[in-house]
Amino acid sequence: MKSLLLAGIAAALVAPTVAAQTTDGEDGFSGIYVGAAGGYDVQPNDVGSSILFDRGLNGGFGSTVTTAAGANAFGAPIGGFCNGRALGGTSPTNPTAPAGCANDKDGWAYYGRVGWDYQRGNVVIGAVGEFGKSEITDSVSAFSTTPASYVMTRSVDWEASIRGRIGYTPNNTTLFYGTFGPSYARIDREFTTTNTANGFSESGDRNQWGITGGGGVEQRIGNNFSVGLEYMYHQYQDNEYRVRAGNSGTTPATNPFLLGNAGGTDFRRSDDKFRWHSIRATAAFRF
Repeated sequence: MKSLLLAGIAAALVAPTVAAQTTDGEDGFSGIYVGAAGGYDVQPNDVGSSILFDRGLNGGFGSTVTTAAGANAFGAPIGGFCNGRALGGTSPTNPTAPAGCANDKDGWAYYGRVGWDYQRGNVVIGAVGEFGKSEITDSVSAFSTTPASYVMTRSVDWEASIRGRIGYTPNNTTLFYGTFGPSYARIDREFTTTNTANGFSESGDRNQWGITGGGGVEQRIGNNFSVGLEYMYHQYQDNEYRVRAGNSGTTPATNPFLLGNAGGTDFRRSDDKFRWHSIRATAAFRF
């Protein structure tokens, strides 16, 4: 993936030389441009997502957390999992069960961009780099029979990408294109719980490599301006974040998270891909 990024940077460096060899009349999309993209991001619902446990602290996330009596500490009807952030309070139909979960949050996205294109006949090739952020948040919750809730949430602090672009213009003013390339994002993680018996610690690299790809249409307005509409897909392999439930200093040895291993129990999300879809408007000024 790093080699793709370096190749894109190298292409961007030679772009001014390539663009200088074109003529404005015949090659309306050739040249360097700066612009912006903004729109709305939507996440797919990860139905069936949950929190996995590693009682042996050996990376084997398939453990069942049990109570001192041998019962599943996350078993129904009080325990369980849901995709989304846990709501406070209890279920109106079962006073001993949690209220449930709120839906994940979709949100607006804002990006700045710089790029170049080279047009030969009806075909346009180029590269574009972007930097910005999305307001989406993605949570998953677990409920233990104590009862207590455990919520793991991720969001996007910032995202950068550099992508290749190839398109076709039938009339030198409208461009239909596809785009794809590597991306790099800082993913914020948050863990919250109503459990006051254990101590909790967090670990995991926040910066992640990923991919972005999509396509769109761009319309020139005069010689220097263009506007457009674009769809993008974003995906990151987000499987490094860990939360450890350990001894707070006063936690009894019969605590479910300590029964399997006195060192504690590790948590991670079952849905290890952080992904979302973007629909956004674009605007550019070409030099």
